Amino acid sequence: MSQALIAVVAGCLVGFLFSKVNLPVPAPPNLAGLMGIAGIMIGYWLGDKIQFF
Repeated sequence: MSQALIAVVAGCLVGFLFSKVNLPVPAPPNLAGLMGIAGIMIGYWLGDKIQFF
């Protein structure tokens, strides 16, 4: 299985468990927050690929 599929399955399981234990989800509650996290990941990836020094 690819890492992305494993990550989605693991995330779904954790989200399900959090809902059953009545814990808040440790993720932004809206699309803007999720896009911010995606932006951080993309920026990190670009910084790793583009070498200035």
